[in-house]
Amino acid sequence: MANGSETAGCVHVYTGDGKGKTTAAIGLAVRAAGAGWKVFIAQFAKATISSEMTAFERFADRITIRHYGQKGFVRQEPRQDDLDSAHRGLAECAAAISSGEYSLVILDEANIAALLQLLTVDDLIALIDSRPAGVELVLTGRGAHPRVLERADLVTEMREVKHYYRQGMMARTGIER
Repeated sequence: MANGSETAGCVHVYTGDGKGKTTAAIGLAVRAAGAGWKVFIAQFAKATISSEMTAFERFADRITIRHYGQKGFVRQEPRQDDLDSAHRGLAECAAAISSGEYSLVILDEANIAALLQLLTVDDLIALIDSRPAGVELVLTGRGAHPRVLERADLVTEMREVKHYYRQGMMARTGIER
């Protein structure tokens, strides 16, 4: 558990069925980059390029982004290429965490990756436990496992109260993608 000092490094989990988990993590990445931190963002279970990722081209000296998913989002039984991509991502995240280069590492959709069995909960716990002091770690995605929640210093659950998607409005560029 963090002791409150500025250099402690904490584990954040953004989960729940509401909108905004990735957006919260991206906002944190922008804030960290603005403070001069180097940031590593890994996106699991999806490979679509969203507008916020395009915007990060302006921060190429501070923010590194990697995608560990195939085209679209995994919605069925994972294929071998899905599993291979996720495990490659896990290894690269572990390297980023231990490198001393990055102050913030974000595993976007890591919780979903565990639910879909692209990664295991044990993989995520091992990554959390391997984190050196001073590295801030964020895991996003619905369905965060109780063991992951237990290891976190901060847990935010996004809860859907009302969503225009339910009235048939699809994802819009600049808002959801």
